[in-house]
Amino acid sequence: MDALSEVLKAVRLTSGIFLEAEFTSPWCLDSAAGEQDVAHMLPNAEHVSIFHLVTEGRLRAKLPAAGPALELEAGDLLMFPHGDGHLLGSDVQLPGVPARELAQTAPGGGLAHIRHGGGGARSRIVCGFMACDKRTCKPLLGALPRMLRVSLGDSPAAQWIEATLRKGALELQAPSAGSEVLLGRLAELVFVEGIREYVRSLPESQQGWLAGLRDPHVGRALALLHGDPARAWEVEALARETGLSRSALADRFVALLGEPPMQYLTGWRMALAAQALSTSNDSVARVSERVGYESEAAFNRAFKREFGTPPAAWRRAARLARAR
Repeated sequence: MDALSEVLKAVRLTSGIFLEAEFTSPWCLDSAAGEQDVAHMLPNAEHVSIFHLVTEGRLRAKLPAAGPALELEAGDLLMFPHGDGHLLGSDVQLPGVPARELAQTAPGGGLAHIRHGGGGARSRIVCGFMACDKRTCKPLLGALPRMLRVSLGDSPAAQWIEATLRKGALELQAPSAGSEVLLGRLAELVFVEGIREYVRSLPESQQGWLAGLRDPHVGRALALLHGDPARAWEVEALARETGLSRSALADRFVALLGEPPMQYLTGWRMALAAQALSTSNDSVARVSERVGYESEAAFNRAFKREFGTPPAAWRRAARLARAR
């Protein structure tokens, strides 16, 4: 299995909240979600990403204090992987109306919606929010910009993504058995398709985790490390399985990801360990074994280096934080 799939298996997407919106120019929407908004929408979410699919018309998008506005049209998927608040509008220089003041639920349930604007040219979007574990999604999120546009145009992908978001909205308003799992899978489908299209668009000179996925040797190494993180890996064995010499793999890995393979593996093991400690009742010794440490003492040292506190104390603090 490839490294992106292995990471997504561990990310633990939990839910998606969806709505559709119709705007007429002139308009400007402030979609900045505060901590209380996120807590209301997605309880216990550690990290929230946001995405919008433009289904009709044109609009602009901008981060409040960073860079120029992006021009968007029907078929564009706009993603905010880090959950940044942002402005959407026909004119993003206008004062932004807070989205939470406009969102309504259709009578009798159904798709949550926004209708807003001055009566001019019309634009429509479908929106989604996705929650994930912030530690296990760190490799992926760390490689993504704060705002990115993926142009799907009239491709089949644009059609099924719109249908997926609408299905998620209906499921949210009329939940039934299995809804939580279904919403997570729908959010994941949209998010993964956007990431796949973004990876395809990266220039050859790009560096980072996603560029590493695209490299045949580093991508193979990442897939092996993520697929079996508990294995007693050494660079020599990893190099043999990727078809490179030890030094060539190490050099290429550092050039693309900025750190050597074993350091990367340690970070991934610690992310998995933190997830296990916060979501299971397994003993520290069991968690240590699952992530590849024969010695619990060695695991405790590595965990403390990463998080600043021993695993047992970290677990207690994490549980107290969730209980508040």
